[in-house]
Amino acid sequence: MSISSEHKPLGKQVTSSLHTLSPIVELNVGGEMYTTTLSTLKKHPGSKLAEMFTGQPKLRTDSEGRFFIDRPGTYFKYILEYLRSNQVPTQCIQDVYKEALFYDIEPLIKQLEDSPQIFGELVARKQFLARVPNYSENIELMIRIARAEAVASRQSSVIVCVVRTEEDAARCQDALNSLDMDKKSVVKFGPWKAVPSISDLLDCIQMDVEAKGYKISVQPHVAEKGFRFKSQDYFYKFLFTWW
Repeated sequence: MSISSEHKPLGKQVTSSLHTLSPIVELNVGGEMYTTTLSTLKKHPGSKLAEMFTGQPKLRTDSEGRFFIDRPGTYFKYILEYLRSNQVPTQCIQDVYKEALFYDIEPLIKQLEDSPQIFGELVARKQFLARVPNYSENIELMIRIARAEAVASRQSSVIVCVVRTEEDAARCQDALNSLDMDKKSVVKFGPWKAVPSISDLLDCIQMDVEAKGYKISVQPHVAEKGFRFKSQDYFYKFLFTWW
């Protein structure tokens, strides 16, 4: 029995098996167009990318019938080059790493993690920051305080207390009690048990706040005359510039 027109699939959503497709596949990845082979996309059977093109289709198509993947298209060329020739990218490492994680291409993930950029971030910096209590929460707190103070201002500042040891933490608390400011607006980082110094942590804070799109600078916070502690030993001012 023939299928009447009203029962035929509508639109561009694919419903037939991919086994019937041409071995040449056209892709639309976030607006970037690519042409490759089905065998290239399925090169690593355990990957999410291979699963997209195995069995029943798991992707919609665009108006031209190309399979659509809603990911940044710019970096897919590096993924595709790796699948074609096992060439590990040397550009845009951080971004390609994110895409490799999304597509779950395990061999590429492991090779990228051996690169200096990813190794330094995952093994050195992130392992250090994992030992700094409430680091991520404090970054968000800094941003909230800065935004709250930005009304009708070009700049707003956040005072940060950084202590490396428990002994410094006690001294910092004494210093904090002597400061003429709202203590709730002071963000405290530390203590931690790791090699990196206070200046290393300050660099990390600036790097991570800037990664969120903010323009900031840091300087020691100098307290009023007669202050009985050297405030610059613990306190720093992060200056957010809005325009």
